[in-house]
Amino acid sequence: MMRMTVLASGSKGNSTVISSSRTRVLVDAGLSCRELLRRMALAGEDPATLDAILITHEHIDHVAGLAVLARRLGIPVYITEPTHRAWGRMVTPRTTMTYAKWLDHVQQEKEARAAAVAQGNLEIAAEAAPDSNADNLCEPETPIVKSNPSHLPAVEYFHSGTSFCIGDLDITPFTIPHDAADPCGFVFSAEGIRMAVATDLGYMPPNVKAALKRIDVLLLESNHDLEMLRDGPYPWSVKQRVLSRVGHLSNHATAEFLSTDYDGGAAYIVLGHLSESNNAPELARIAAEQALVNHPTLLGNRVLLAMQSNPLDPIML
Repeated sequence: MMRMTVLASGSKGNSTVISSSRTRVLVDAGLSCRELLRRMALAGEDPATLDAILITHEHIDHVAGLAVLARRLGIPVYITEPTHRAWGRMVTPRTTMTYAKWLDHVQQEKEARAAAVAQGNLEIAAEAAPDSNADNLCEPETPIVKSNPSHLPAVEYFHSGTSFCIGDLDITPFTIPHDAADPCGFVFSAEGIRMAVATDLGYMPPNVKAALKRIDVLLLESNHDLEMLRDGPYPWSVKQRVLSRVGHLSNHATAEFLSTDYDGGAAYIVLGHLSESNNAPELARIAAEQALVNHPTLLGNRVLLAMQSNPLDPIML
């Protein structure tokens, strides 16, 4: 048996549990650790049984609770190396000293040396002399080292296009077109069942269409209604990003894929990453169902909606 439980899907946070009979992984951790644990409890998923966390890309709605959850559960994180580097830069606080603070730092050193010389203590004066290494001047005067925000219990790198295994789960990552360092989707296989997660993609390139063949449960993006986005509250620059080929799939683009390139193999199609500002659940559902109606052989597909506010009931095959 395999199971998919979508804990949250949308611009405020994304996370999905994929399980076989012996292995359980979390795809993305886009909510706080506390909220992820709460959602898992609501959905009947035991966090203590998670074997790993997999990350699609480094945007905050996919990694917000990553470090805290991984450290709390003591489980490895599977991630591509470019995504790991991008995430590390994002969560590590900058320590560069401002120019004003540097001037203050230099003035304090001068005053300390002058006081030492006036007291005849040349040893202290020498210690107070500026370091010849200019890089040291960019360090804070009193660096405060708390916990390393990018520390993870264990990191395993994978490469898109190269399959790997976690327990009895066979996992095939595939590249997706999105404005991130190295974004990917996943196909999970176990016990003759195949499940796929494909969100955050600006369009459907041939490699994604090929990856989504013979899938039994498909979590697919249906982010926005084109008219709602164009008339909506987003700044024009954000609208351009969403509409670009590294943005998000519209209801129309998802329906076009379902009507022309989808092979009809899934028992369930879960529409995810719905925008709360630029979409309506029923618009996404109607567009997908109309696309399937045009192909009588696809009428057995059940269309579900993954929401931002609550977990979806587990899908079991």
